[in-house]
Amino acid sequence: MSNPQNSVPQDDVLSATVPTQEPRSDKTHVGPKKPVKFWHALAPIILLIVLILWGMVIGPLVFKLEAWPLEFTFSLGALCTWCLLFFLGFSFDQIVDKMGARTLTALTAIWMLMSIGLLIGSWTASGTIPMLVYWGMEIINPAWIYLVAFLITSVFSLATGTSWGSAGTIGVVLIAVGTATGAHMGLLAAAIIGGAYFGDKMSPLSDTTNMAAMGAQIPVYDHVRSMLNTTGPSYIIAAVLYGVAGFIVPASTDADISQFTKPTANALSSEFVFNPLILIPILVIIVGAIWRKPPLPTLFFSIASAALLAVFVQGTSFTNIVSTLMNGFTPDMLADGGAALNDQAQAIVTRGGLYSMASAVLITLAVFMFIGSMDVIDAMQTVVNKAFSRIKSRAGIILSSLVASAFINGFSSNQYATAFIVGSAFGPKYDEAKIPRKVLSRSIEDYGTFIEPMLPWTTTGVYMVATLGVAYADYLPFMFLQIINFIVAPVLAITGIGCFYNERKKKRA
Repeated sequence: MSNPQNSVPQDDVLSATVPTQEPRSDKTHVGPKKPVKFWHALAPIILLIVLILWGMVIGPLVFKLEAWPLEFTFSLGALCTWCLLFFLGFSFDQIVDKMGARTLTALTAIWMLMSIGLLIGSWTASGTIPMLVYWGMEIINPAWIYLVAFLITSVFSLATGTSWGSAGTIGVVLIAVGTATGAHMGLLAAAIIGGAYFGDKMSPLSDTTNMAAMGAQIPVYDHVRSMLNTTGPSYIIAAVLYGVAGFIVPASTDADISQFTKPTANALSSEFVFNPLILIPILVIIVGAIWRKPPLPTLFFSIASAALLAVFVQGTSFTNIVSTLMNGFTPDMLADGGAALNDQAQAIVTRGGLYSMASAVLITLAVFMFIGSMDVIDAMQTVVNKAFSRIKSRAGIILSSLVASAFINGFSSNQYATAFIVGSAFGPKYDEAKIPRKVLSRSIEDYGTFIEPMLPWTTTGVYMVATLGVAYADYLPFMFLQIINFIVAPVLAITGIGCFYNERKKKRA
């Protein structure tokens, strides 16, 4: 654990105040019996790298084996770390104390993850998500196909918190439109992926966004506001470039695109009632963010408003609302069982529910079990201090966290692992340099989240190629958002712009 003098200020941490535990008896804390050396601290980290490489990269890609679930990887890593700690003479009570303390720091964020599943289910039942998709399909224009694709997928991902869902639903429709109009498919696919990842990165409803905030131990809204400094300018520049691309590589405006958009749009409008009231759940989130209200109550008020709209506007039964909140919305909950929905529309409305976030919560608990075990010998901080001992400047520390995020996500293909490992390793380093931790959480996403679709061996790279049907080499040169963001983030780190250094001074005053 980090030195209390270097810990994050109370208003910067994500979780509520952790109740003080009664110290155990000295008889329980018997270790270590052997001196703790540097290689003891390094061993769990090397072990984790080996487990991830084998279970999630080499095994699946080279030997065609089933990929290991991330929760299994971290649980196995924790077990091996316990064996090392027992060898050094630590008791299991000491290990449990550290694991418990580490997990408690993320308790509020875990509740957030669970509530996101409730929110997405209720927003679907209320018609909020279907109406956003309907509007998106109505404004598709071949003359601005690249810019429209970029904007539509951004909105869809912001509203649902899923990049894969955005690409796999509205993205597929856009690809069909692009094929019919003779659009440049590499440009179009890059715009779809860029917009999907912008929304995923910036949405408080995204699991990876919450994981990055959790890893750095800050509130999720502080994390999102911090990302505006890097992703905001990158997004605007990318939007301009996609708009200009429509003139340089135009799509045909003579083709009839209604055959691709109308079936899904009409199916959604026939099954759901669309009116301005349906936007209330989104307005609740926006107002809560602007007024800086605690995110968890804000989410629950939005869930409640969406549930009421589902009952009184969409005519959903109370029984189905309860089922939606627990298991997610399904087409058979509609009045006619979703008979009018085509395959595309069914994929759009089948989502959400508390249990949809079960995997994310289990991964979080497994990760903190592993990292909490390493805290017994302060392994992560020991290794980071050794590796980056010569880096003292603020710019150097931020740049190091950017590179570490890209490297870890590049070989692990998992943003969850990246968020927790980089957040745990660099958090105390940021505190010592008096850099707000929301710069750390931002860095985790600037290079961690954004690098995933740019690497062909990651799960995201494979998914996007398979889903959109566009070769990796065709879309890579046109991923303007990611490429620009890779330039903006280090520039801000070097110049100190948007790094909130003065904010700490104001808080002390």
